[in-house]
Amino acid sequence: MPQHAVRPLLRRKRTLAALAGGAALATGAGLLLSHASATGSPAKAAPKVVPPTANAAFDYQIGGAYTPPAGVKALSRDRGAKPAKGLYNVCYVNAFQTQPDALDWWEKNNPDLLLRDADGDLVNDEAWGEALLDTSTAGKRTRLAKIVGGWISGCATSGFQAVEPDNLDSYERSDGLLTRAHSAAFAKLLADRAHTAGLAIGQKNTTDLLEQRKKIGFDFAVAEECGRYDECADYASAYGNKVFVVEYTDRDFAKACSSVGAKVSVVRRDLDVVPAGRPGYAFRTC
Repeated sequence: MPQHAVRPLLRRKRTLAALAGGAALATGAGLLLSHASATGSPAKAAPKVVPPTANAAFDYQIGGAYTPPAGVKALSRDRGAKPAKGLYNVCYVNAFQTQPDALDWWEKNNPDLLLRDADGDLVNDEAWGEALLDTSTAGKRTRLAKIVGGWISGCATSGFQAVEPDNLDSYERSDGLLTRAHSAAFAKLLADRAHTAGLAIGQKNTTDLLEQRKKIGFDFAVAEECGRYDECADYASAYGNKVFVVEYTDRDFAKACSSVGAKVSVVRRDLDVVPAGRPGYAFRTC
C-alpha cells in the first residue's frame, strides 16, 4: 500500500480539562468493574451496537459543531461536543497520539506512556505537534485502554452511536519503535470497550489494516483522502459500503464521487474543517 507522504491538515482541538475528566472517568469505570467482579454481581448485557447505514449523507464536524446541512443523516464530532439530535453521531477520539494542549497532563500523570527514542526524547508527529502514545507492550496498551476507554464510555454517555479512534497509523511515524501489530492490538482493546458501551467503532484510514478489521472488531470506516490515493473502493469492498469518505480538494472529491459516490457517503470539507459561517468553510456531497 502507498505510504502517505502528505497527511490532511485538519485541526483536532480538545481541552485539557476534557482529557482529565476522561481519565477520571476511566479510573472510576475500572473501579466499578473491579467491585462488580469482587462482589459477584451479575454483569449487565451489553447495549446493542448499531453500525451506520451505507451511503447516509455525512458531515465531518470535528473542527467545531454547527447545525448540520439539509439532508445530512450522519456526522462526526469531537468527543467534547454534543451529538446532533435525530442523526447518526460518530464520536471523534484521538486515541493513538496526544492532543498538543494535553501533553503536560500526560507528562505529569503517565510519562511512561509517551513514546520515547533511545535518548529519552519524545517521538512526535511533526505535522500535528502531537506526541505518540507508547503501545509497544501489553501492559502499556492495557493502561492506555483504561484512559482512552474512559473517553469512549463518555461518548456513549453523551449519546453518540459510534466512535472513530484517530491515528491508527501512528506506527508509520514512530521511527520504527512501533509496529502495525502494536496498533492492531491496541485497536482491539478499544473495539471491545466500544462494543461493551454499545458503540460501533470505525477504522480510521490505514488500508494496511483492512485485512485485520474483523479480528480487531471494526464495524465501518472513516476514510480521509481515499480518492487522492485510489483507495476508496478498497474500503467500500471491505465494509459493505459502510464508509464515510472525507476529501479536502475538489479534484480528490470528484475522484471519490466517480469511484464510489453512488454507493458510499462522500463529503468535501475544507482543510481546517471549520464550522459553517467561518472563513474557508466548504461542504459538498456527491
